[in-house]
Amino acid sequence: MAKKRPQTKGKPQVTSGEIPVVGAREPCPCGSGRRYKACHGREAAHAVTELVQRPFEGLAGEGDWVALRELVPAATVELPLKDALPEGVPSVTLATVLPMAWPALRRDDGSVLLGLQNDTSSGDISRDLADTLLRALEAEPGSPVQSRRAPADGPRLQDVLDPKGAFEPVVHTGFEFWVPDSENASTEVTASLERANAAAIPTVKLSGVDSAYWCETPDKNHLRWVMPHAEEKLLDALARLHAAGTSSLGEGTRLVGSFRAHGLTVPVWDLPSSVRAEDVEKPAAEFAERLAAALAADAPLTADERRARGGLTNRQVTLS
Repeated sequence: MAKKRPQTKGKPQVTSGEIPVVGAREPCPCGSGRRYKACHGREAAHAVTELVQRPFEGLAGEGDWVALRELVPAATVELPLKDALPEGVPSVTLATVLPMAWPALRRDDGSVLLGLQNDTSSGDISRDLADTLLRALEAEPGSPVQSRRAPADGPRLQDVLDPKGAFEPVVHTGFEFWVPDSENASTEVTASLERANAAAIPTVKLSGVDSAYWCETPDKNHLRWVMPHAEEKLLDALARLHAAGTSSLGEGTRLVGSFRAHGLTVPVWDLPSSVRAEDVEKPAAEFAERLAAALAADAPLTADERRARGGLTNRQVTLS
């Protein structure tokens, strides 16, 4: 015989709209006596695991959000909220990574740091980050904010941040921004800082074009450029330039493929190790003009262009 489910006589039931999110193995708050994951958690889990292809769409600096999430080791951005900052919170800052991989941190002075490169529990990074941010604004000063499953109907970053506010990343050589007072940092934070600094790849944001980042690796350097254009149209345009021999950024440089990240395409160029970030500022601006003309073309691709497109497509790597 099937095992009888626990009876809940006399225990008040709550409506679906009132049921909070709890741990998967905890009793469901509806009062059914079942675990949350086997009761109302099923619907909530389905809602939060539906993948949002472009979680940062509609935010200022979408390309830079993608770059800081996937490509840039150490960077910070001041975040303007849609509403006024709560009393006792002097600032809110987005950071690529926080010490101990904390999702967020309320500093002793009340300021908030929000980590971007953490794993999230749903298919909507924007909703997860907004939930973490709102909890950080209410956290006790001097305490980190732990991760949790965001409510399926909770606000997203697009609901919390000022849509007219600027998004201006500051790229750092290391993670010293973690510890305003390094002499009094804990042993754990100091060790985490040393590990993070040792693994950070030197990176510079170009100033002449949007969302393009130069980085240095032992064998060669690279330019990674997050572009807002529709993927198919962008690949056509890149193929036109590649077939025409005009897809490089100067002598010794080569367009080698692209990443696909959070709904955007990120073309990648190999650069000689002698080429620094300042050396590609002008070539990148000139390439942007050639790309604009190629994007405006509507003639069918030639045989050479189709071959070039096939090669670029074969060298795509999906990051998210």
